[in-house]
Amino acid sequence: MSNFYVSLSHEPAAASWGANAKLSFVEGGAVLHLLDSGLNLRQIQKSTRKIGSLGVENIEFVGDWDAEQQWAFATSYCGAGFKGAITWCKNADESDLKTRFSAMQFTRRLVNETPEELSPESLATEAAEWIHSLAPEHVTTRMLTGEELLKAGWHGIYEVGRGSCRPPVLLELDYNPTGKPDAVIDFALVGKGITFDSGGYSIKSSEGMLDMKCDMGGAATVTGALGLAIMQGLKKRTKLFLCCAENLISDHAYKLGDIITYKNGVTVEIVNTDAEGRLVLADGLMAATESGALKIIDAATLTGAAVMAVGKEFNAIFSLDEEFQASFLASAAKVHEPHWRLPLMPWHQEQCASPFADTANSRPVKGGGAGGASNAAGFLSRFVGNEGKGWVHIDLAAAYNRNGTELMPNGATAIGIRTIADQLIG
Repeated sequence: MSNFYVSLSHEPAAASWGANAKLSFVEGGAVLHLLDSGLNLRQIQKSTRKIGSLGVENIEFVGDWDAEQQWAFATSYCGAGFKGAITWCKNADESDLKTRFSAMQFTRRLVNETPEELSPESLATEAAEWIHSLAPEHVTTRMLTGEELLKAGWHGIYEVGRGSCRPPVLLELDYNPTGKPDAVIDFALVGKGITFDSGGYSIKSSEGMLDMKCDMGGAATVTGALGLAIMQGLKKRTKLFLCCAENLISDHAYKLGDIITYKNGVTVEIVNTDAEGRLVLADGLMAATESGALKIIDAATLTGAAVMAVGKEFNAIFSLDEEFQASFLASAAKVHEPHWRLPLMPWHQEQCASPFADTANSRPVKGGGAGGASNAAGFLSRFVGNEGKGWVHIDLAAAYNRNGTELMPNGATAIGIRTIADQLIG
């Protein structure tokens, strides 16, 4: 199939296309009309979505495009099921654009897989195999599965996943380009990998459950970010922890009123089995802390409250470390990925009280009540060391869109991988 050529113009479209038209068509392609010298990324994305509705597969950029403009077009064009090709402008950024695209497509494909295709074990395996393929001489992995999690003390992942016949998994991957076994671990990445979330006994509605294949978006995002950073020349030792489970109902599933005693001694009463992401992340955050990593970033499709707060165009950011949070948001601005800070204070740890345990995993009200995203982050802060210094939590409100938006195609977005990669490399 021939390429569809896309160019930019700083001249108005012909009057026949309508007043203030931002998009016009020529034989074999389209022209995006940008009437000032700015990047105009949002305008490009809106025009891209219109081109995407035509069913064109192969796109070729022609003329004078900035790398970020090409990237904005690509992210808005290549939705679930995309089988076409992108031909980038021949300039110094072409290689980096190809690298970014590879990482984005891996991340999106993983999130868009059906829950039957993607079990906890296959999620961990696919992530490990992809990272290993990028740097086989520098990567080692360890997977703890099923009952092995109990023996190692990772009770959160085990309890959430024990209702499924497909066992839960904790993947620990070590990328160590230094070749020194005692090298400092600069970063640990922790991802929520709930390959399907029924809500457990706090069962979701059919509408709420329909797209819960995307509930492993955190695991996909941190894996995609690490892979991108490796392809961009990452020299720092980095560990990856993926907390993988299916949250299902069975005669062996965890229940409301159960109490989990974590490895650090914190006891947690289960008041909502649909607040399971924080339960598995608690193990991952403790493992990351035990590793001695200087900085920890976790990512999760954690709360609907974050979506209500920032919408589906931003990811929400939480941290008790002002300097690290500012650095992270600077990376987000640099790579044009929308992230926004939400409140987190030490007292958020106490917002989910329990008369039977140190804390509950939520509040026993619909959606966890007011401040639900901050309360979830406060829960997580119990499981990181050094009073939260060197830790950032990302609630991935912008990770997935079922039917697409005016800016993004249907399915996974991979928003966040470039920001995290910039942090790893910077």
